[in-house]
Amino acid sequence: MAIRSFFLFILFFSSSLSPVFSLYEDQVGLMDWHQQYIGKVKQAVFSSQRAGRKRVVVSTEENVIASLDLRHGEIFWRHLLGADDVIDGIDIGLGKYVITLSSGGSILRSWNLPDGQMVWESSLQGPKHSKSFLLVPTNLKFDKDNVLVVFSNGRLHAISCIDGEVLWKKDFEAESFEVQQVILPPGSDLIHVVGFAAFSQFEMYQINAKNGELLKHESASFSSGFLGQVSLVSTETVVALDSTGSILLTISFQDGKISSQQTPISNLVEDSLGPAVIIPSSVSGIFAIKTDAVTIFIRVIGKGNLEVVEKTTHEIAVSDALSISEDQQAFALIQHASSEIHLTVKLAHDWDGNLLKESVKMDRQRGLVHKVFINNYIRTDRSYGFRVLIVMEDHSLLLLQQGEIVWSREDGLASIIDVTTSELPVERDGVSVAKVEHNLFEWLKGHMLKLKGTLMLASPEDMAAIQSMRLKSSEKSKMTRDHNGFRKLLIVLTRAGKLFALHTGDGRIVWSYLLRSLHKSEACQSPIGLNLYQWQVPHHHAMDENPSVLVVSRCGPSSDTSGVLSFVDTYTGKELSSLSLDHAVVQVIPLPYTDSTEQRLHLLIDADKHAHLYPKTSGALSIFKREFSNIYWYSVEDQNGIIKGHALKCKCTGEVADEFCFDTRDLWSVVFPSESEKTIATVTRKLNEVVHTQAKVVADEDVMYKYISRNLLFVATVAPKGSGEIGSVTPEESWLVAYLIDTVTGRILHRVTHHGSQGPVHAVFSENWVVYHYFNLRAHRYEMSVIEIYDQSRADNKDVWKLVLGKHNLTSPISLFSRPEVITKSQSYFFTHSLKAIAVTSTAKGITSKQLLLGTIGDQVLALDKRFLDPRRTVNPTQAEKEEGIIPLTDSLPIIPQSYVTHALRVEGLRGIITVPAKLESTTLVFAHGVDLFFTQLAPSRTYDSLTEDFSYALLLITIVALVAAIFVTWRLSERKELQEKWR
Repeated sequence: MAIRSFFLFILFFSSSLSPVFSLYEDQVGLMDWHQQYIGKVKQAVFSSQRAGRKRVVVSTEENVIASLDLRHGEIFWRHLLGADDVIDGIDIGLGKYVITLSSGGSILRSWNLPDGQMVWESSLQGPKHSKSFLLVPTNLKFDKDNVLVVFSNGRLHAISCIDGEVLWKKDFEAESFEVQQVILPPGSDLIHVVGFAAFSQFEMYQINAKNGELLKHESASFSSGFLGQVSLVSTETVVALDSTGSILLTISFQDGKISSQQTPISNLVEDSLGPAVIIPSSVSGIFAIKTDAVTIFIRVIGKGNLEVVEKTTHEIAVSDALSISEDQQAFALIQHASSEIHLTVKLAHDWDGNLLKESVKMDRQRGLVHKVFINNYIRTDRSYGFRVLIVMEDHSLLLLQQGEIVWSREDGLASIIDVTTSELPVERDGVSVAKVEHNLFEWLKGHMLKLKGTLMLASPEDMAAIQSMRLKSSEKSKMTRDHNGFRKLLIVLTRAGKLFALHTGDGRIVWSYLLRSLHKSEACQSPIGLNLYQWQVPHHHAMDENPSVLVVSRCGPSSDTSGVLSFVDTYTGKELSSLSLDHAVVQVIPLPYTDSTEQRLHLLIDADKHAHLYPKTSGALSIFKREFSNIYWYSVEDQNGIIKGHALKCKCTGEVADEFCFDTRDLWSVVFPSESEKTIATVTRKLNEVVHTQAKVVADEDVMYKYISRNLLFVATVAPKGSGEIGSVTPEESWLVAYLIDTVTGRILHRVTHHGSQGPVHAVFSENWVVYHYFNLRAHRYEMSVIEIYDQSRADNKDVWKLVLGKHNLTSPISLFSRPEVITKSQSYFFTHSLKAIAVTSTAKGITSKQLLLGTIGDQVLALDKRFLDPRRTVNPTQAEKEEGIIPLTDSLPIIPQSYVTHALRVEGLRGIITVPAKLESTTLVFAHGVDLFFTQLAPSRTYDSLTEDFSYALLLITIVALVAAIFVTWRLSERKELQEKWR
């Protein structure tokens, strides 16, 4: 009986220790994190509801509409519109509907303010493309129905606020007429539409707001023409600049008659340099202009007379007007001064008086203030208080109130353009005894709580403590590297030109830095960040330097503008140095070499096809000269359908000559005929990918050798007609061609045509295989195809003794100039989803099986085992093939709900998936970014080389103790029984 009880005891504890591979609710957040953003705010409207939670509705450059909590900045709700559905205007109607105008004024929508549900949608068409304007008047009604006024596509619409029905419309079909303002005076039934025609003509239309009838049309000629946009200073007066930018035109259309007055800017500013620009604003009676030297605020007096009220040389931002009473408007000004910003709120008719004047300390790494939005509230003493929402240069969003920053949002992270990683510092030796005792106590306390939870004896408070300890366990948030390689820094570059270092443990921002080299200056008018590269990765046991990254940027959108290099310390976030180059940066080629200081060599190709070596040190130059003849690269000209291979020729000659500059030569070119093929995708292997073995043992104990080359390029082309949207052509008019090209020799190793197929193509290249995703027009479904390439020249090398004796030709050098003997295997499968991105897992030694990471159209990441895309799959695999792990062939790839890496979360606006190997071979780190960010750890073959973090060591210890005790007890019982038998 005792032995039976012992076995039941062991069975119970064994079942308790069995591994669990599902993700339970209390495990969320242990190995992953998810952050939600909205992007740089373009427009903001404060909700005026007195009841309920205070909120502000915003639209952003990422095409997001969101409702934010004014107390904490949290997202109540948000909607991400399509990439082509750019938001033109937002407002709030009837106090309960959010009205949005988008797609160039073609789509008008109404959303429920509390929960963000769409109420209605209207499509607005017109005779021509034009600027878009959205007006939501509070007192304009049509048969008891509140009316919205929209100008878009050359047509003025009146639309019901309740159901989106178009009540009337009026066309403006003049070809040269460009609308500048649509004006609806408060309490009036007249709509004024003003704009320019034929460069020098000012046009004014007066429309009846009730029925759309044209009441009056006036025009006036201005021989000097117009420049830029106009500023509305009253319901019947606008201000514009002439074509030279040196004369201000004050145009009035009171009572339907146009009158004007011209004022040279030199009369207002003595030392004005260059043309002026009008700063957009809607403050009554006041407008602002900016020259190279100064910003000027001007008041309009009487019939077009101008008076300068203030001049400032500081950077300044102005809000739109805010009505605080029937006859009073307030607006906000923000000026920069060193590490502070000065906030001033003024009345439009009283410039000298201030309703509010505050100074707020501001982090310099946020840059300048780009936009200001103002809102008021009533204090307890019945006076006016103001809260100000500001958008900074780094795209962050802040709320200011009572001289303090109430909350801030780092929405620049919604526009990441490149990502790299950096190791954390090594933990230094030396730990205090008190810390050891504290950690031991916490360890014992944690395992006792886990034991109570396992035995179902834990109270709700204990369960909360267990969850809290799990989130704090594994020291995942420490700022030192761990032995498994899970803790790293994600270095990301945003569109605003700001670098962030994110901790992989919890996603917090360790440091951020707004690159000085990406600030607008006289030498660099439109700086644009391009890419991030690892610059210096020192070995911790050999060097004291911190790792650093290289940021490559250029001074404009054109590829022939000069480049800028920045070097940033990844531990401190400090810019070590920056270089303004005297040449362009068309292509950056990281080389697999480092100098004596562990700086990686990079080759920069300029617009004149010169190659420039960095770093410019003697050590780097000597290494480069030693490998001079082994450096090859390629370039792709998408528009011309040409791929070229290049090599180095000699040192530069002429004006650009220096010892780090080299001339290049073209080795080969592949030209795709423009009438039949257009390049839409190219992809190659990761430079740092590790391949565990070249040999692949197949089912019949045969060996196939993978064709492993870093110089393989996958190219996808489509028929020119098939380069448009899906379904825009018939299957007979479209085809897709896939190529594998050797970039050293230009030799096409493989070519396959998919008839009746079309892009877009998403592809990933790893080891000796490439997987690509496209649309099959004949089947009306998406497809994924795989191509594997094998080296036939080594097919007879199966003798182990040859390898031992050194006679195996795997040890002989290989030249890509000798024609390779290769064979390919390929297969295609149907796939349910459209994709936004595709990646493959990567591990430290390349032993772990691969998984494809698919960014679906639903903004989730799906993990798909590479075995499903094995080209050797057959309908009825043999027993040997089954033992090898080959899956029976089906026409489509499975989608397993448990394989979603993002679980139930969505990475809105998904743009890229990055995989980074951990030191633990079984695990890869996955980072997905778009408008949102998501990070997790993934084990494609499960964690076969480690115990899970929630493994119960206490239960293991109890099991061992119980086992020893049971052995001792059974031994004693056996001894007693044997003694009793002897006494018989």
